[in-house]
Amino acid sequence: MSRSHRLFALALAAVFALFALSACSSGNDAGDSADAEGGVVIGLTQFADHPSLDNCRAGFIQGMANCGYVEGENVTYDYQCAQGEPTNASTIANNYVARDCDLILAIATQSALSALQATEETDIPVVFCAISEPVENGLIDSFESTGGNITGVSDKLPVAKYLELIRALLPEAETIGIVYTTSEPNSIAHLAQVEELAPDYGFTVESVGITASNELFSACDTLMARGVDCHMNFTDNTVVQALPLLLQKFDDANIPVFGSEEEQVKNGCLASEGIDYYALGVRTGELAAQILDGTPASEIPAEYITETFPTINEEVAARYGITIPSDLAERAVMVTTNAE
Repeated sequence: MSRSHRLFALALAAVFALFALSACSSGNDAGDSADAEGGVVIGLTQFADHPSLDNCRAGFIQGMANCGYVEGENVTYDYQCAQGEPTNASTIANNYVARDCDLILAIATQSALSALQATEETDIPVVFCAISEPVENGLIDSFESTGGNITGVSDKLPVAKYLELIRALLPEAETIGIVYTTSEPNSIAHLAQVEELAPDYGFTVESVGITASNELFSACDTLMARGVDCHMNFTDNTVVQALPLLLQKFDDANIPVFGSEEEQVKNGCLASEGIDYYALGVRTGELAAQILDGTPASEIPAEYITETFPTINEEVAARYGITIPSDLAERAVMVTTNAE
């Protein structure tokens, strides 16, 4: 971990220490919610194995602990991963309903959609995490009023800051390439935002939609034929799961790839402007604790993390001969490929 990254982590820990108590309900003791068998049971469904989603899960457990719900003492987690398969996500959610879990945490869009559908005729609350566009996905009516027994915290993509980062690192670039999944509302919404804002930063956008990961190589070929100067990732599960293939394709063509979050940069992308997914999970855990303490999910506004930071892969920057502006270097988390 770089020195700047350690400083960021320490600062973040200090923030948690200051605000954890105020973020959690103080009206009920965590033990009051424990059932006769020793505690509440939370179904924890995650759509795919990915470091950022894993960080959400770890942060959620910490956020719950900050509020008095400690694993092994008064809360039990039933963790299941759908391995990127929508049918698995549906089965997992239905199993949680059959078990009559006290709450379901759904990490990523498909898991949340499955959980919401499975709990429709029950009183089991759903808390979502790591969903960029929950309104567009039909999960909630709005951030202010969710309209159902659901709330959560979004990983909304900071599109303007993202474009600003690309411009800072590639001052001569003209065209951004984007591969996205046509069935992901998050990606469709992100693409519309990028296309709207890109001209403000001097960019044009070329995009290719795919329906499955086996279409990725041909999509990359299409973008390269159109003369893109870089590729911009979204929080697109299909594309992110195939990131090694995408990186291989564009690296061979000497075209840098920008990630949508820090873990992608550690895996070989040039840079990202994103949030801390552990912090996202912590805040989500605090919202879940409010529900367990008696506040209906429908009365808790959904949120999104506004604090972002750039992450830059020094090795990749050096390989492309990119000079990092001093002001950007001062505030960025600097990493190397596959850094721990």
